[in-house]
Amino acid sequence: MTAPQETPPFRLAYVPGATPAKWARIWHERLPGTPLALVQVPAAEAADVLRAGTADAGLVRLPVDRAFFSAIPLYTEATVVVVPKDHLITAADEVTLADLADEVVCHPLDDVLGWDAPPGEPAFERPATTADAVELVAAGVGLLVVPQSLARLHHRRDLTYRTVVDAPQSSVALCWPEAATTDLVEDLIGIVRGRTVNSTRGRGTLQPEQPPPKRKRAEPTARQQPTSGRPRQPRSAGASGTKRGRPRRRS
Repeated sequence: MTAPQETPPFRLAYVPGATPAKWARIWHERLPGTPLALVQVPAAEAADVLRAGTADAGLVRLPVDRAFFSAIPLYTEATVVVVPKDHLITAADEVTLADLADEVVCHPLDDVLGWDAPPGEPAFERPATTADAVELVAAGVGLLVVPQSLARLHHRRDLTYRTVVDAPQSSVALCWPEAATTDLVEDLIGIVRGRTVNSTRGRGTLQPEQPPPKRKRAEPTARQQPTSGRPRQPRSAGASGTKRGRPRRRS
């Protein structure tokens, strides 16, 4: 007897800072027969992973090549500066790029903000990764400007962050090769866009449609009660009022 073939998983790549957990939970509820495999990839390699077919879709950072990929923008992140907790910048709730002009600002090689010109004074050497840059900030070597999700991902108890109101921002999108828009990709699109399980554009496990409730037949009122036998005779003019007798004879 041959063993039943296992259903191959749908592979969803995601970049650091993206959080696919909520959508993965809904996927498992709607498509229990199809496993969902989450694959974390560096932001710079996400497009190559999708081109190579190593993943079926991905949560990636924009921009992407729209001639090859379809993409649905999901959200845009606030940009923050990561600083030691005792830094002067923590006195304000928000800062501007001008506030960083005299600071050493680390610019890691895996930066995702696409600066035309990074703020502040450049560090002596560019760190290889955002994680390395966070270590430098903790050592008091400089500051780091990143999307808020990356500041949370690399959280340390001795560091904090403040919003940079005029910095570039990073957007996250659901992305897949346009030529590989499969039924499972459509299912994922429906989940990400918040469609219900019975939506015509989100397949999932559709629930059978319920027939419309039967309308109750209205009970006839007293005036509507049908008459049986002979038709009702119209009442004479004297039928209403007091009963008339024979006139009394005067003596």
